[in-house]
Amino acid sequence: MKQPFLPFALPEMGQEEIDEVSDTLRSGWLTTGPKTARFEKAFAELVGAPHALAVNSGTAGLHLALEAVGVGPGDKVVTSVYTFTASAEVIRYLGADPLFVDIDPKTFNLDPQKLENRLFSVGKGDTVKGIIPVHFGGQACEMAAIMGLARERGLKVIEDAAHALPCRSNGEMIGTIGDVTVFSFYVTKPLATGEGGMITTGSDEFARRIKVMRLHGINHDVWDRYTSTKPKWFYEVVAPGFKYNMTDITAAIGIHQLKKLNRFQARRQWIAGEYNRAFSDLPLRTPYVAAPEDTHSWHLYVIQLELEKLHITRDEFIEKMAEKGIGTSVHFIPLHLQPYWRDRYGFKPEDFPVALDCYRRAVSLPIYSKMTDDDVERVIKTVCEILS
Repeated sequence: MKQPFLPFALPEMGQEEIDEVSDTLRSGWLTTGPKTARFEKAFAELVGAPHALAVNSGTAGLHLALEAVGVGPGDKVVTSVYTFTASAEVIRYLGADPLFVDIDPKTFNLDPQKLENRLFSVGKGDTVKGIIPVHFGGQACEMAAIMGLARERGLKVIEDAAHALPCRSNGEMIGTIGDVTVFSFYVTKPLATGEGGMITTGSDEFARRIKVMRLHGINHDVWDRYTSTKPKWFYEVVAPGFKYNMTDITAAIGIHQLKKLNRFQARRQWIAGEYNRAFSDLPLRTPYVAAPEDTHSWHLYVIQLELEKLHITRDEFIEKMAEKGIGTSVHFIPLHLQPYWRDRYGFKPEDFPVALDCYRRAVSLPIYSKMTDDDVERVIKTVCEILS
């Protein structure tokens, strides 16, 4: 009998999430309200950040963070070329330009030496405002080196932690190191609410600005205005803000996903260990873990095929996995290969050779807490059959 298709990613939802959403629907308060405030408080406590601000996507969070630190037209912001387009497109939202940097071939993260070289090569007339390190796959970037470079030059660090929950760098929790950190709760992420995100910061100033700008530039939360015992109908628009607030329906899911986060991470880490052992003799490179003592979220498990030893291409491997009923993906197509970025800045494929080589070899295998032991064994068996 043919086995059912095993998707690349699936969220794990339980009765707790269902009951909390139902309670929200029955309450009559569906938009930003008590559940969002509860989620923010619990998230701030887990990460250890003074402020946690819920938004409707990680992309929205990055946009708000850049706006809060003062990025504007003509500015430059440095980030990885090996990331999803959201990490860079938010820079363009503000009329600024990204300065792309190549990656470390082992971790797929920003290479600090290449970052330093890029900062030194910036033109005299250019104003670099910040750095967006991307914690690829759930492994922390070398934050000590990145923060050192940023502080030397007076740059703000906005961490793209879409993959990195929970995650640590040199024992420090991601969400407490940079000036602002942004998490994503998209359906495939370690904590999934369908859509949604969270911004953490230790800055009172940035937190105030983000809170105002996430909801139309209004100086009072809608929850405060409608639930006070004293009439608070009056409000003021103090800036041209955005519509980036999280709903209580979304937060209701997040409240219970957060409680399960450590269990989710432990399961993904176990799966990664099983893959590592099973694939050790195959013509591929398993993910490199830079600091085993730190927490790796294992949002992604990316293998790099040693194509020189194979008679099939990367794309053919993906097709064969699909024929066997197993979903895979590729993280990521480097931004300098994408038409918009390529054409706007005149990039050639060879401009970022490490990113290009990693991309040509990369395949992301399923790794999520809902996978059964049989699912894991099925992935292992199929990969071994195709590559042996």
